[in-house]
Amino acid sequence: MTELIEKGSWVEIHKVVLKASDRAPQVPEDTREVPLEMRVKGFLLAHAAIGDDVEIETRSGRHLSGRLAEVNPTYSHSFGAPIPELSSIGREVRALLRIRG
Repeated sequence: MTELIEKGSWVEIHKVVLKASDRAPQVPEDTREVPLEMRVKGFLLAHAAIGDDVEIETRSGRHLSGRLAEVNPTYSHSFGAPIPELSSIGREVRALLRIRG
């Protein structure tokens, strides 16, 4: 039996926005070879199972539809490791502004 995800759960949907064959001719070739996809997080508007076509409401109130891909998705992006050379820039700029101000 497929597990139903509760209405109101935080989920991520997936949708192909443009098939590879529909991509604009001016985009780079490697980009044209793959579909344009979207992944959006929001609140599930009705009970559903992973893989079902669903509708969600985003934090900004938009209603979007797509395939239910994940429940309680995490954010996996980062800005990378700190760059030592950039660590003191804020302090240096404030010092320069005080001198010129």
